[in-house]
Amino acid sequence: MTKNVMLVGVGGQGIILAAKLLTQGLMEAGYDVKMSEIHGMSQRGGSVSSHIRYGDKVEGTTIAPGEADLLVSFEKMEALRELQYLKPTGTVIVNEHEMPSMPILSGDAVYPTDAVEEIQKHAKTVTLNATQMAVALGNAKVANIILLGTIIKAMGLEQIDWEAIIKENVKAEFLDMNWKAVRCGMDIVA
Repeated sequence: MTKNVMLVGVGGQGIILAAKLLTQGLMEAGYDVKMSEIHGMSQRGGSVSSHIRYGDKVEGTTIAPGEADLLVSFEKMEALRELQYLKPTGTVIVNEHEMPSMPILSGDAVYPTDAVEEIQKHAKTVTLNATQMAVALGNAKVANIILLGTIIKAMGLEQIDWEAIIKENVKAEFLDMNWKAVRCGMDIVA
């Protein structure tokens, strides 16, 4: 059975790194994994999404609307924008951080004030402020690793050696902080 995880947010939030770490862990655990990335002017605050599909045998690289088991939003409005990808029994994890995209900054769109409430009307939702949590750990840039921790717990992937994967991909001086960030994210999800 194929599982589908979709990561969404705004360029510069570390979505691609989190997706690559997740993919590496899944591959090392023996899953067939397919990952695709969509960069919508990611260097300029545009929308970014990453689709990760894994299981015994995975066909295709992208998640169709209504198929995501887990939608993880690094920025709350992006969760609302991509909600159609979630299956009816799926879960949304929302970082309550606001990082307005280019259409909002340019005045072409308005940031919704009720994004989280709207998401909660349609899906099982876990909310956290990964950005504030990352700042409390000492570096706002580990918010993506906190969100990786939420994915690990939500998808039941704790048996994978995530500490080794972090060690392999992160500079030595940031290992402790990144491992704390993973555990912090895991603790959020029941």
